[in-house]
Amino acid sequence: MKTYGMALDLRDDSAAIAEYKACHRAVWPDVIAGLRGLGITKMKIFLGGNRLFMYLETPDDFEPGRDFAKYMETGRAKEWDKLMRTFQQRTPAAKQGEWWADMEEVFDIDWFDEG
Repeated sequence: MKTYGMALDLRDDSAAIAEYKACHRAVWPDVIAGLRGLGITKMKIFLGGNRLFMYLETPDDFEPGRDFAKYMETGRAKEWDKLMRTFQQRTPAAKQGEWWADMEEVFDIDWFDEG
């Protein structure tokens, strides 16, 4: 299993943030099916202020660049992405051409034995 942390900002607009949250309480079934079809076993998005943090768990053979590109080939995924981008903006840490900025894992409690 691989894990990923990614960051993205929402526009600093309380109405847009509320609408973004509402959209994620009613995600289109095609979007969920497409993400699960990639092998994503867990996806969580957290919000603090206007900063989003996304946590993913995937199979070992998952490659974000390749697999998300494949996912984006479907019409509903493109439509969802277009809608979500109306609420979002890149973080200062995002690399050129990157929307969700990759984050470096710096701590995992499981790295340390209890014994």
